[in-house]
Formats: sequence, C-alpha cells, structure tokens
Amino acid sequence: EKIVLSLYYYNELTLKEIGDIIGLTESRICQLHSQAVLRLKGKLRTVVKK
Repeated sequence: EKIVLSLYYYNELTLKEIGDIIGLTESRICQLHSQAVLRLKGKLRTVVKK
C-alpha cells in the first residue's frame, strides 16, 4: 500500500503504470489504493478526535 501511494501521489503515475511496475492488474492496484486511503482516513479521524 505504501508503494502504491508513493508512486501514485509523489511520482504521479497512473494506476495502470503502477500495475505494470509491480506486476499486478490495474484493478488490484485500485483496490490497494482504496484500502490505503480508507486506512489513512481512519487514522486521521483518531488523531483529530484526541
């Protein structure tokens, strides 16, 4: 998930390009990206509530 987020946001690669690099399908990269974003949102909510 970290690699996907890094390549997507810092290197500005598309999900397809990331999939080609990692060797996964674009749809799997999309799933990993969504999971990572949801996880980050949850952590941010926890921090903001404190």
